[in-house]
Amino acid sequence: MTQPHPSHNVARDLDAADPLTTWRGRFHYPDAPATIYLTGNSLGLQPRSARGAVEARMAEWDALGVRGWHETDWMATEGDLAASMAGIVGARPGEVAVGSTLTGNLHRLMASFYRPADGRTRILMEADAFPSDQYAVASQVRWHGLDPAAEIVAVPGGDTAFDQAVAEHGPHLALVLLAGINYYTGRVYDMRSIAASTRAAGAVMGLDLAHAAGNVKLALHDWDVDFAAWCGYKYLNGGPGAPAAFFVHERHHTATTPRLAGWWGHDPATRFQMPDEFSPAPGAAGWQISTPSILSLAPLTASLAMFDELGMDRLSERSQRMTDFLATLVGERLAGAVEIVTPPERGAQLSLRVRGGRGTYDRLSALGVVCDWREPDVIRAAPVPLYNTFSEIAEFVELLSASLPDPGKNVAD
Repeated sequence: MTQPHPSHNVARDLDAADPLTTWRGRFHYPDAPATIYLTGNSLGLQPRSARGAVEARMAEWDALGVRGWHETDWMATEGDLAASMAGIVGARPGEVAVGSTLTGNLHRLMASFYRPADGRTRILMEADAFPSDQYAVASQVRWHGLDPAAEIVAVPGGDTAFDQAVAEHGPHLALVLLAGINYYTGRVYDMRSIAASTRAAGAVMGLDLAHAAGNVKLALHDWDVDFAAWCGYKYLNGGPGAPAAFFVHERHHTATTPRLAGWWGHDPATRFQMPDEFSPAPGAAGWQISTPSILSLAPLTASLAMFDELGMDRLSERSQRMTDFLATLVGERLAGAVEIVTPPERGAQLSLRVRGGRGTYDRLSALGVVCDWREPDVIRAAPVPLYNTFSEIAEFVELLSASLPDPGKNVAD
């Protein structure tokens, strides 16, 4: 009988010593217990408390109909979740609002903060930004009658390259829109440093935190970021297509700040008086547009309660240990067959360039591992601190070894 690799014993010891190991039991696993799920960077697992949260809202709707808006906490739900989100992203009360979708929120924020004038027309973004960000930015530039090819500067490389690009384009720079974590490589950018460079250049700093919120520690207010947006379905476990959230720094919370307006963004003190003139709600809530979906917010409520209980300090510390453990095992056991694309500046995700291409990924999937594939040769694996374990990481490396072409020659014993 083949003996387990020593890494399995190490992993079991790490799990036994870690009080957060038991949190795995708070989530549903697909096809449990056979599945190793390492795709929280795409869709977080379902909290076991989510179903009850949805059913409770369904029961309220059943029993009360429209009276639910006045006889339950529906009206306060979005604000309560915004307070939880503020703790996750390092914002002050009132700087966060919850609702809509990630790209929709980026559009509404750029409507306020990308206002090309006086020679400042350019937007800096990462060269390999997520396609939705690229589409949104290009359409915003065209909306202002400008040419995306001339106004969008795609910056390759890391933090130094961004600082240099900000300095080079400073007099013409209107906006830097950066993913806090690159979706493909898993690189965590130095958001604080780039925000400082951007502000010093007289431009606006915006962040897409789709892969950062709930993954790494953030301090949006202290970093002096102007705006940010993120989704609720990756590390925040709000379910497929879950409501998103956004941040607007408190220095912009004035009635004169230009914005797109809608019913839910009106000051709640006079909202039901149906005034003709829009008066924005205090804080980031003044950028809301439409009534929130109480049913859609229910799973997010269940998940964020866990973030409130644990806090990002504990989660990010465990995440770092787990990802370091994965990187160490890959380096020791799969050298020559697997390359870690993700730099040391990282969160929970490792992007792995694998020998054997798509065939390796397909074999790995057939063995019960759920991760994801990015052309032409990269597997993304994300150990999420809320529900993954060190033992799963050790088993993942074992199964990846078995999935490589001719693993006996590629993998060290």
